[in-house]
Amino acid sequence: MHRTGGRVSLSRMAELRLQELTAQTIVAARNLALKPGQADFLQPETYVHSEQDLDPAGSWPRVVLDGDHVVGYVMGTFDPDATEEFLKAALWRVHVEADAQGAGVGRFAVKALAEEARRRGFQRLTVVWAPGEAGPEAFFQAVGFEVVGETPYGEKLGALSI
Repeated sequence: MHRTGGRVSLSRMAELRLQELTAQTIVAARNLALKPGQADFLQPETYVHSEQDLDPAGSWPRVVLDGDHVVGYVMGTFDPDATEEFLKAALWRVHVEADAQGAGVGRFAVKALAEEARRRGFQRLTVVWAPGEAGPEAFFQAVGFEVVGETPYGEKLGALSI
């Protein structure tokens, strides 16, 4: 992928890499342009109510770079002692620049998070999402998450065996 006249070209996928979130990349990560309607699905209600239970030491924020350009953001959390099973190894957020969606950026980010979870000894990665037309369900299922339940807020709980 590379930029051509403000748009992303999909010719150089091999250049994708992860980098820890830094002062230099946090602004770009926060300003990723999403497709219309996607912002409504950024944080499911379950995560709003569970955020205070997260162990900050277990957070795993990373940006996805294509060359020097931030094209995605992934946030995972790892806490083997979490009281809720779905918080032990969880995909908390994945955002992909609108022009880069469909080019493998999100898949790359989820795969990297799953590899980190495996490295830490987890056998499953979970994610929660709200259903809806512009929601992320098709993406999560395409990268291997299977619906394993529903939250009290009517959201779907997905799990990926790793």
